[in-house]
Formats: sequence, structure tokens, C-alpha cells
Amino acid sequence: MSATTTAAAGSSGAANRRGLPAGARGVEGPADLRLIPPVLAAWLAAALALEADPTSVTACCAGALAAAAVLLGVTWRLGRRPGALSQVEAAGDRRRAGSATAVVIALLCATATAAVAALHAADSHRGPIPKLAREHAEAEVDLTVTGDPRLIRPRVRGPAPTPPALAIDAVATRVRAAEHTPTHRAGGGPAQRVVRTRTPVLLIVDLRGMARAGEVSAGHGEAEATLGGRSRPGGSRGPGEPSATVDARWRGLLPSTRLRVRARVVPPTRDGDRVAAVLRTDDDRPPMVLAGPSDLQRTAGRLRAGLRAASDGLSADARALLPGLVVGDTSRVPPDLDEAFRATDMTHLLAVSGSNLSIVLALLVGPPHLAARAERRGLAARLGVPLRLTALLGGVLTLGFVVVCRPEPSVLRAAACGLITLIAIGTGRRRTLLPALAAAVLALLLYDPWLARSYGFLLSVLATGGLLTIAPRWSAALRARGVPGRLAEVLAAAAAAQAVCAPVVVVLAARVSLVAIPCNLLAELAIAPATVLGFAALAVGPLAPPLAVGLAWCAGWPVEWLASVARTGAGLPGAGVSWPGSWGGALLLAGVTVVVVLLARRVLRHPWLGVVCALLLVVAVVRPAPLVRVLTGWPPPDWRMVACDVGQGDALVLAAGEGTAVVVDAGPDAGAVDRCLRDLGIVRIPLIVLTHFHADHVAGLPGVLRGRAVGAVETTSLREPPGQAAFVRRAVSEAGVRHLEAVPGERRRTSGLSWQVLWPPRVASGLVAPGTVTPTGDSSDAPDTASPGGAPTLSDSAGTADASAVTGANDASVTLLVRTAGLTLLLLGDLEPTAQRALLAAHPNLGPVDVLKVAHHGSAHQDHQLLRSLRPRLALISCGADNPYGHPAPRTVAALREQGARVLRTDVDGAVAITGAVGAPKASIRGRRRGGRSLPSRSRGGVGAPSAALRRSRRS
Repeated sequence: MSATTTAAAGSSGAANRRGLPAGARGVEGPADLRLIPPVLAAWLAAALALEADPTSVTACCAGALAAAAVLLGVTWRLGRRPGALSQVEAAGDRRRAGSATAVVIALLCATATAAVAALHAADSHRGPIPKLAREHAEAEVDLTVTGDPRLIRPRVRGPAPTPPALAIDAVATRVRAAEHTPTHRAGGGPAQRVVRTRTPVLLIVDLRGMARAGEVSAGHGEAEATLGGRSRPGGSRGPGEPSATVDARWRGLLPSTRLRVRARVVPPTRDGDRVAAVLRTDDDRPPMVLAGPSDLQRTAGRLRAGLRAASDGLSADARALLPGLVVGDTSRVPPDLDEAFRATDMTHLLAVSGSNLSIVLALLVGPPHLAARAERRGLAARLGVPLRLTALLGGVLTLGFVVVCRPEPSVLRAAACGLITLIAIGTGRRRTLLPALAAAVLALLLYDPWLARSYGFLLSVLATGGLLTIAPRWSAALRARGVPGRLAEVLAAAAAAQAVCAPVVVVLAARVSLVAIPCNLLAELAIAPATVLGFAALAVGPLAPPLAVGLAWCAGWPVEWLASVARTGAGLPGAGVSWPGSWGGALLLAGVTVVVVLLARRVLRHPWLGVVCALLLVVAVVRPAPLVRVLTGWPPPDWRMVACDVGQGDALVLAAGEGTAVVVDAGPDAGAVDRCLRDLGIVRIPLIVLTHFHADHVAGLPGVLRGRAVGAVETTSLREPPGQAAFVRRAVSEAGVRHLEAVPGERRRTSGLSWQVLWPPRVASGLVAPGTVTPTGDSSDAPDTASPGGAPTLSDSAGTADASAVTGANDASVTLLVRTAGLTLLLLGDLEPTAQRALLAAHPNLGPVDVLKVAHHGSAHQDHQLLRSLRPRLALISCGADNPYGHPAPRTVAALREQGARVLRTDVDGAVAITGAVGAPKASIRGRRRGGRSLPSRSRGGVGAPSAALRRSRRS
């Protein structure tokens, strides 16, 4: 988007630079839109034909050809009418003939793309692969790799993340599978049938060795570090080969490589997909390579590897972004940085796009509007290269760009945008660019009709079209109101691209970014130098590695700026707003955009009104906490605990003073828990307690640590599962924070908050004795361990508890009894019934309590005797909407209500805040009003003697 501005808006900006009046030369008349209807018809026809029945496509194509023939006959008859016609009649005939010709062209284009799409769809589902996929059969398949391996990041599903995997686009050329027929071979087994085919497939390689070795964890970017060449050995594979070596061989496959795999063949996840089947295998063995890559792809691979090697010495963000900015290699980009780019709508910088090539072409030929003039600039002009040879060099450069970045759809889109810039070089006229874009789109649809179903292709075309049509007019309007020429061009380009792309982005992301335009404007400063220096490092890498390192180091500075802009923009409280993620929502956003554009004309006429609108936008993005609290009522001013809405997982926040809190568990998603803490205004965390190492409780730890002062992290002493325990240790060590292990009977306090560790028993440590583990940071922020007056105290009998109750990670959950402002809260982690019974046996005087965090997300596995003993006033269940486990279980909810508890669920109520004091808890639900009934008073023994009645908050 950013660099294409040079090609799209260069001619409009040229008027001011030549001293002409604004708008006199900046607009060359109406845009040529004649090719737009045929392209739209071709696009729609291709998208429908890919999934339609072949017979229906044939009938429609025949009907379209027949209609085109009829219209051609009408046009011919109009042209053969007698010449003795009035001027009005002749003009009418010309209009009708022109309209008929336009319809004929649209019908022919639609027919051509529909026929090509139907043939592609038929090829994709011909042969034995689709049949094997329907049967979920195993087969031996020969493949030709067509794309670079790309990482599928682990996702947290319950207690463990899915294993990391590699996705490799390929074409199946030979299939060997069992043929179950009545007649088998003499050996008694099914016959083996070998079939040659040419079917597109997707190969998924499960990197289970990396997961077993603890090398990858969801939400922390370890997989990307491994892909960047920093893999660590872990276990053995095949004949004693280290897992890291085997994984590296899978990751190092280049396009055009031929290999043989044994895999299970399954259907694709969506109907009408490009691939006919998905082949699933694992990395227990290295790939069986039948033939290496072609010389061309080997050379491209060396260039890409040279760029990665040259950027190895840069900072983490620069090392991750530079290859992505130059050649689209995002294998090193960690999840948090990728999320920041998505939140600021800057992901186009991480994908190979026309802007990359446009920058390099502009370096070669100079500003497009001067390319055909005597005063043309650029390296070619300085070296005395003739104009035609300059265009030829540009074409060669475009070809090299496609080879290095792989001839994939996204790269082909970028090449098409680059060719548009080359056309601008020879013409300097903006009106010729829109027909060129339409012709390029039509050619690409005929070459690869699957692009008609690609959101990326749609966004690329919309952005380029907006830059060619809308941006120049908005730029002229801004210059007419006194905005400097270059600033007007950049501002208009960013606004135009955002306006046309936002309705499509909202379908994918269900949100609208409020910081996209300013972040893209700030990024504009760094894109050109980073791209030019990155391409220079790419080119000289194989010839002079030290020079490539120096160029990469220079490119690292602007790339760091891009990362800072993305992280800062995404970190703002109001960076984005939720929006319906459907095509209806897209139409609504398009309508809102039109209204905003129309109102903007009036705003620009009144500077003071523009200032007021800008201030309102700043307030909406910054969201000052006092103002947000007044407007939304969240968080309540006297909140004591908040159960964050983090999906299927736990993340609890205990208030410990202004901007300070103790966090219990981090949930499955770093972004979700980070947003929750930001909404609460938490900047200091004396202690993070991770009840156990399941991913739905610890995977979000980087989000808790991000940008906050943390005193210590305390965990259970049972290090299971080992991979997630290793992930926590790495995260804590990198943050320079102390790592503690919870000790039963341990009592701590900070400000008005105090708590006691009730579980697990000492002997559950197993692997490591309880206590402090290798302090790695300053301990001054950790809570005091002295027992305060009035704190909840139970006899320290956990040390004699039944250790046999701890049979796994859930049963080793750190269980806390908390007291704050006179309220008593019990946090059970994920304890199972056996451990719950052992807990009650170790602490027979436990209960009643004001608030209970129900164990294991409200699953059916609960000890009802413990629930009867606790008799909570409020029961909090942290679970995700539509989770596959059926949490919370209806019988658990019913059992809690039988004890008089009001049940609050994050999947229904969102984040829940507990307020109140001295045994009178209240619940505030974010964004909703929830009333309640008072409960009859009852005498309570045990800890804390909570209130006689429960009053519900009516805060919104």
C-alpha cells in the first residue's frame, strides 16, 4: 500500500511540484472504467464455477455464448442501418451498440473464466486421492513440493496445546495404496495399486518431536525461533537422528523437490478448496527425497537463506521482520508481533506485495511521472540507460522478484502490481493504470481461477484500485485546503486503502482498527529504506556475506521502527473496536465509511470542528481510565477480584492497591489476559500464581509479564506436563523474575490482601523439593510471607494429607484461601474429586466461603461433600463459549444452586468482578446489568464467618 502510492499518486503530485495550480494537472479526467464490468463478471463466474456442478457450468457457458451471439447480431444490424438517419438516431444507435458490445465482452470473459475454473476444479478432484480421502485411508504418495513449508502455530485446546506442524503445498504425482477387492494376492493381504495422477494436496507434518522436547509452546513464539535456525536437539528420531535435525530437513524443503511420504489421506476442511485432500504425517522420520529442487529454486533458496543469515545478529524484532518485509518469509515472526501487526492493519508489510517491487523499481527508474521526460531520475537515468532498456531491466527485475519470492498467488499479485508501475514508467498517465490493473486481474484469474476465492487477492486488488482512483482525488482535495503536497499524497493513500479494505478485513477479523491510518502513516517513514537495504542484503549475500551483514544492520534500524509502531499502536486500549464479522457487517461498515467521507467534507471546511473530531478520536483510542470507568462502569471502583474472560481457561486478578494486583493463572491466550489487565489498569504484579502447568492456565503468561513490574512467579512443584513446565521456566527466566514453588501452609500478604496455600501436600513435589527455585530477579516486589492479623488461618495439616490423591497435574493445583476486605475466597484450580476429598480431610474446618472459584471450569467431576461444606454465596466458573468439553456441567451448576450459590460464568457473563466488604459480596458483570435476590441469613462456622445476605450489584 505504502510504496504503490508513488506510482498511483505520483502524477497528481507532479502538478504542485511543477508549480501548477492544485488540481489543474493532478486529475487527468475521468478514470477509464470500461474493463471493470468484464472483470467483475469474470471474477464472480470463476468463484461460482469452482464449486458448481460441471453440467451446470457447461449449460451456463453455452447460454452465455448464445446470448453473446445474439447481442453481436444486434450490434451488426445497428451498424448496417441506412445512413439517412438523424444525428439523434445515430447517436442512439451508437450508444446501444456500445452497450451491447460491453455486455458481449463481459459474457465472453465470464464464460472463459468459468470454463477454466471448472476444468481446474475437475483436475483437483480427479484420480484416486479424493476417494482415499473419503475413506481416511493410508497411502504412499509421491509429491512435488510447490511452496515453502510454513509453520502452523500451536493452539491451546484444553490442558495441552496442539502439536506444532508444518504445512506444505504440493502436487501428488503417484499414489500407492491398498485395493480391497475380493481377490487378494497370494499372501492374503490386499492388492497394492499404483496410480499416476496430478492432484493438488496439502501435506501436514506434525512436529511431535518438538512438542515432546518442550521446544514449542502456544503463545510464546518458540516455534518461530526454532524455524529461524535456533532449534535445540530433543530426543532421537529414526535411526538415532536428533529430532532437531529431522525437523530441519522437513523445514528446509524447497519448491520443485520430489519426495515420497507415507501418510493418512483425509478430506480438506472446506468444500470447494484448492486442494483435493490433506495428507497427514509426522516427523518421526526425515523426508524421503526422490529428487532435489531445480537449479533456479536452489538459487532462490540460497538467496533467502543468505538474508536470514545476514539478519541473525539483529534484535529479535528486526531479525523476525526483515525477511518478511523483503521476501515474505515470516517464519521467525513471533505470535505477539504478528498480533500487533494485525491489530494495526499493517500485515500487508509482512506479505509480499506490489509495494516491495514498486520501491525497487522506483529506485531504478525514479518517480514514474518523470520516467518519459528528459528530467527523469533514478539509477538508470544517472547511468545513461535508455528508456526502453530501463523498462526491459524493470521486467527482468520483476522476473527475479517472482523467482526469489516463489511463484505463489501472493507473489503473482505483487508482480502484477509491479507491472502496473512499469506501465506508469512509459506513460506517466494515471488513466492508463486502471485498465492495466483490470487486465492484470483478468489474466491472473485465467491463470489461477482459485484466486477468485482468495481474500488476500481481493484485498490486494481493492487496495491498488483505491490508490489509483480515490487517493489522487483526496490528495488534490487536501492540497486545495493547504496541506503540503507529499503529506497530502501519503495521507490520502493510507485513508483510501483503509476505506476500501476495511469492509473485507472486518469479515476476517470481526473488528475495526482505529489506529490503522496513523500507524501506516508512521510506518511510511521506514518502509522504503528498509526494503531497499533488505533487497541489497539479499542480492549481495551469496557474494559478500560481511557486506550483507552490514546492509542488514542498516536495515535493522527502520525495521525496528516498524515493530515499535505496531507494538505501540496495538498496545493502546482503544486500538480496535468489535464489529460483526459477516458480510452484513461488511456492508454496514461500507455504509458507515461513506457517511464518514461525506461528513469529512464539511469538517474540512471548519478547522475547529476538525480539531474537535481529532480529539474525540484520540480519547477513543487512549481511553483514559477515569473516563472509561465513568462511561462504562468497568472496572467497579471497589473491585476485589476479577475473573477475566479468556476463553476456555482460568485467569483471576486479586486487587492489591492502585494499579497493583496478584494474578492467579494466565489463561490460554496472552492477548486476552493482557487486555483484561490493561482494562483493570494493572501495572504492578507482586506475585503470579500458576496453579498447575496445563496450557489453559499458563500459555498466556507472556501477556501477564508484558510491560509490567512483576515480583515473582509461584508454581506448583509437580512439573507436569514437562513441556509446559519448561515453557514457564523459560518465560520467567527471560523476564528476569524470581521463580518460587508453593509450600503448603505458606501465608502471604500485600496491602489489604492475604492468602494461604492449602494444597498440594509437600510429598506431591516429587521431582523437586518445595521452596524457592533459583532467584533470577529482584525480590523486593514479592509479597511478605508473614501471616497478618485477621488473615485466614487453617491448621497446617496439608503436609500429612493423603499424597496418593495427587495422580496428575490437575490434582497438584495450588489451592488458595484468600481474604480481602472481609471477604473469603477459595480458589480450587483444577482439583479432581479425589484431591477435593483429600483437601477437605486435611482441612475439616474449611468453609463456608463467600466466593468459590469452581474447580476445573465447572466440570462434572466435583466432590459434593466439599460443596456442602463450603456453601459459597457466589460461584465463579471460568470457561469458554461453545467449548468442546460441555463445561460447565449442568449437574455441577445445579449442585451449586442447591447450596444457595449464585452461579456466574465467563462464557455467558463475560468478565466478572467481585466487590463488597465484610462478608457482603456483590457481582458486577461487564457490559450487562444483572440483578439478583437477597439470600436468607444463616449461621456459619469456620473460616471468616461470611455475611448473612448477598446483595447484587447493578453496575453495568
